[in-house]
Amino acid sequence: MNDYHTIEQIYSQPLEDLIQQALQAKKAFGKNDLQFCQLLNIKSGGCSEDCKYCAQSAHYRTAIEKSSLLDEEAVFEAGKKAKENGATRFCLGAAWKGLSHEELKTKQICKIISKISSLGLELCLSLGFLTEKAALMLKESGLSVYNHNLNTGPNYYPKIATTHSFQERLQTIEIVQKVGLKLCSGGIIGMGESLKDRLEMLYYLKTLPEPPESVPINVYMPIKGTPLYAQSNFSYIDLVRIIATARILFPTSRIRLAAGRKLLDESIQTLCYIAGVNSIFIGEKLLTQNNVQLETDLAWLKRLNLQKEGYIRLYS
Repeated sequence: MNDYHTIEQIYSQPLEDLIQQALQAKKAFGKNDLQFCQLLNIKSGGCSEDCKYCAQSAHYRTAIEKSSLLDEEAVFEAGKKAKENGATRFCLGAAWKGLSHEELKTKQICKIISKISSLGLELCLSLGFLTEKAALMLKESGLSVYNHNLNTGPNYYPKIATTHSFQERLQTIEIVQKVGLKLCSGGIIGMGESLKDRLEMLYYLKTLPEPPESVPINVYMPIKGTPLYAQSNFSYIDLVRIIATARILFPTSRIRLAAGRKLLDESIQTLCYIAGVNSIFIGEKLLTQNNVQLETDLAWLKRLNLQKEGYIRLYS
């Protein structure tokens, strides 16, 4: 499955056949459950990068609240709340280009990691580009997972960001895996990209030395003030197909329906679950945008006959 044309053939088969194959692949995961993750924005706005989908870029005027880096205690309290809500993974994101080992903020992040390790939550950071020494510092502080999305394929990438390249993203992914951190990496659907761009993103993930521990699939959320605000070019069947294809390509990975769930009705989210999703974000916000309310999620899961036990487990 490591060549692009095979991936294209998987995606393009009749939908019923695709979902049947995805269901078979899902059995390889070994758990019939739905992971709850909660995301906290620990530094909002003012990012130097010009990602055209992002409200936090300093290049655009958007109606977000900017903030400096949260202190250890504030992050710890948010982690406690996430655990109370049923999250087993706590994800931290920050609006900046990345981390090097020489920066003060890297040392501050390491203190945050050490502080919240006592909560017993799996911790994932999404803090941009990394040097190898910075990645080692994070790992030695207790980090186990690092998120760095490819977002799209290499040919479309210059249309969504010009202050860094697709190759730079691959370099950080290489560093993450080299130092022994688990990788979380996926993309965004609906930014004006072609089907080929989406499948090339999966192809590059598939050709990594080790498969990602988790693959987040984000639905683009138009944000006023960003260059891509008026852009949207996908159908919900496209979303289901890309999720099912990801499940087949990565049978042992978490496939996460990440940003944009608020744009999807219950029936589409259910189809996504059947097609291979086994992880979602809970919480009131995802970085700067509103998310599905926890009560709504729990009611949906109840209608699907799912039970919450730290993870959400299917009744046998």
